[in-house]
Amino acid sequence: MDYVIDTLNNLLDQTAFASLYWGNIVMIAVACIFLYLAIKKGYEPLLLVPIAFGMLLSNMYPPIIEEGGLLHFFFLLDEWSILPSLIFMGVGAMTDFAPLIANPKSFLLGAAAQFGIYTAYILAIAMGFNDKAAAAISIIGGADGPTSIFLAGKLGQTGLMGAIAVAAYSYMSLVPIIQPPIMKFFTTEEERKIKMGQLRPVSKLEKILFPIVVTIVVVMILPTTAPLVGMLMLGNLFRECGVVKQLSDTAQNAMMYIVVILLGTSVGATTTAQAFLRMDTLKIVVLGLVAFAVGTTSGILFGKLMCKLSGGKINPLIGSAGVSAVPMAARVSQKVGSEADPTNFLLMHAMGPNVAGVIGTAVAAGTFMAIFGVK
Repeated sequence: MDYVIDTLNNLLDQTAFASLYWGNIVMIAVACIFLYLAIKKGYEPLLLVPIAFGMLLSNMYPPIIEEGGLLHFFFLLDEWSILPSLIFMGVGAMTDFAPLIANPKSFLLGAAAQFGIYTAYILAIAMGFNDKAAAAISIIGGADGPTSIFLAGKLGQTGLMGAIAVAAYSYMSLVPIIQPPIMKFFTTEEERKIKMGQLRPVSKLEKILFPIVVTIVVVMILPTTAPLVGMLMLGNLFRECGVVKQLSDTAQNAMMYIVVILLGTSVGATTTAQAFLRMDTLKIVVLGLVAFAVGTTSGILFGKLMCKLSGGKINPLIGSAGVSAVPMAARVSQKVGSEADPTNFLLMHAMGPNVAGVIGTAVAAGTFMAIFGVK
């Protein structure tokens, strides 16, 4: 009888219930909310489903993310900056840079939207984070999950990587909710109704030369951007050169989806209750929101300036797409513009600042790496 009781006690001790505490329950609930938002509401399901499921697993079975655990090996690929760089290759292969080539002024809107990153950096230092942690946190303002993970790994902030990545991907998913109120607050009805002229056609030669020229110029000036900008432009060259269709298809589909699974699940698994439910996490979430809101606002305000200088030819709404959530931010610009005038078509115009924002966020990350002497 004692043997039976001891066996049952041992089995009970091995269940997740034996080590579960209130923090794990909270994180499991958060994971379920993320799954609901992804599956029921459709908020970036390709990101939120693996992140939420990784969160669910690690809070029931913490060893899965600890050294030797399955997801620990996935996480090493994040820490070594391999997966974020491959994500950029996939984004490059999936994205048409023609709107940016046709309207180079879009670079200015993408650059203006990066103001949120530097604002968050200053605020993070003021809130007690060290300079490298502040830099890693501030990249959330670009609404760019892969770059946030990349910079956190490069700057040795792996302890904050889970909170940074979850905040970045959460705000990427919530772009359709967060941005419209800001866009409507800073623009008038007349500005939102502005129709922009059709973009000029872009030749095949221009599309091929663009990724090559951008890589040479940016990487020569700021070599630390090579992993992100280089992979982004390589993916786009696959797309545009016309002679490596198999590589382009692989980068856009099979490779991209494999990387998203590995990256999302491993990042979600880092959000154990012990690591996530801390005051620093709350600060990161708040700073990320501030950075994202300031980035959206600065893009719109610069768009208003360009509108004035152009004699009313530029719709300020496209400035909000300067954050690098591709193509979600561009779609939000289109949606808000069409609400003011159903015949208004801003999507292709907004894709210019959107793509510029991806490059701008990568440059911001490379700048921080250069400042801190990290290669």
